[in-house]
Amino acid sequence: RSLVMHLARFPRVHLAHLSTPLEPMERLSKELGVELWIKRDDCTGMSTGGNKTRKLEFLMAEAVEQGADMVMTQGATQTNHGRQTAAFAAKMGLKCHILLEDRTGYQDGNYNNNGNVLLDHLHGATTEKFPAGHDMPGEMEKAAEKMRAKGHTVYVIPGGGSNPTGALGYVNAAFELVGQANKMGLKIDRLTHATGSSGTQAGLVTGMCAMNAQIPVLGIGTRAPQPKQVQMVY
Repeated sequence: RSLVMHLARFPRVHLAHLSTPLEPMERLSKELGVELWIKRDDCTGMSTGGNKTRKLEFLMAEAVEQGADMVMTQGATQTNHGRQTAAFAAKMGLKCHILLEDRTGYQDGNYNNNGNVLLDHLHGATTEKFPAGHDMPGEMEKAAEKMRAKGHTVYVIPGGGSNPTGALGYVNAAFELVGQANKMGLKIDRLTHATGSSGTQAGLVTGMCAMNAQIPVLGIGTRAPQPKQVQMVY
């Protein structure tokens, strides 16, 4: 409980639609012969929602605390994280610049200019594109320095919003999930989720350990080999 209270010590903007529902997946459970529930973090809000909203509540608050007038981040061409960062920036009156890495080589116009890219621009963000294989954190630092030379105070957000500040969003999500399960009388045997930039899993593991919840957290890697993914989480 003390750690739950201590999260209030970190700056946070309360823009997410929380708590997100915890729902049974009755038909899929019947099909697979195992009881499955889903935590509806697609319902977090801020430009269609997703897991990055929780992280950005803490990241964007830190940006404001540090006096930023611009946030900058990076991701793949159709990055959900970039879209949600742009939405937060628009809501909070900050400028946003996103570096997009072409990880697929697709030449389709809709892939490169529609979907999240269109939403980025509708939210007022500026974007620039890079071929696959670039050192994107390094490119982001170069871009940030250019913007600082123009007089901006830039707050740099890593890809996926995954750093200790962003992970606080999923420490809080762990508390929220266990609280809901306790009210429902629901015993959770295992928590499974997709893990990419690692901040979601790092936060969930930290939150579960802090509560001594004894709920194993299994991340299904979306990109990196297992040894590298484990290193990123811890």
